[in-house]
Amino acid sequence: MSPSPQAGRQGGCVEFLQWALPKLGYQWTGFRRVHRQVCKRIGRRLRELHLGDLTDYCRHLEAEPSEWRVLDGFCWIPISRFGRDREIFECLGREVLPHLAQAAVTRGAASIEAWSVGCARGEEVYTLNAVWRFMVAPAWPQLSIAILGTDIDGEQLDRAQSGLFKGSSLAELPPSWREAMFARTDVEYRIRPAFCSNVRFQQQDIREVEPPTTFELILCRNLVLTYFEQDLQCQTLKRLVSHLRQDGAFVIGAREALPPIELGLVPWGTAQGIYRRVA
Repeated sequence: MSPSPQAGRQGGCVEFLQWALPKLGYQWTGFRRVHRQVCKRIGRRLRELHLGDLTDYCRHLEAEPSEWRVLDGFCWIPISRFGRDREIFECLGREVLPHLAQAAVTRGAASIEAWSVGCARGEEVYTLNAVWRFMVAPAWPQLSIAILGTDIDGEQLDRAQSGLFKGSSLAELPPSWREAMFARTDVEYRIRPAFCSNVRFQQQDIREVEPPTTFELILCRNLVLTYFEQDLQCQTLKRLVSHLRQDGAFVIGAREALPPIELGLVPWGTAQGIYRRVA
């Protein structure tokens, strides 16, 4: 391993990331919008280690291989808010979840299992729960939904479990949903207990482990297909889909695209980013 020769120059953090990210299984293109946050974290790390610049940090990585794990942790930048990509959630409530509910009733199941991969602070988990309660549950009172949120970042999961959110993250929710879902505190909003009872969170690195469960719905948005390099994308997606029930739904980001590999997924109608698992 040799240090990036430009690492100490102005703007060198970008070149450093272009050198380091592939070694961690990431692709630089996914980090263009968030690289400043990553660079700030690296800068703090340099000060902690009393290193002069990124060239010194490259040498430190070579001398201390365990530091790569630290650097890897700096690369997980959560960008989330309630109701992000509203069209996807509208389609889930209007078409996908009713279909899954009917299939569950037909086979005699009492609940639907859903998994949010890379859930960060939990906005996606709680939004999905709201979609179920407001749009689906009234027509299927005999059914419930159980939602698992997993993420590598324990601090983000602590935040998710606390149920406290800034008002800015709620801006895309319908006003009636906001009022029903949250109680106002002095400076933040707290999710009401009714929206937490069927939700659980677990710390996991999706590159290494996944839940030993089969799900009717898996959401993997703006993570694997945005940040992972192609080989890691393919390996991870195959493992994720193996946990999806036949005829279940797999959701990616509205601006993401599946790689050209056989996953047994077909588009769910015309909905952007939603797929059905077929035999």
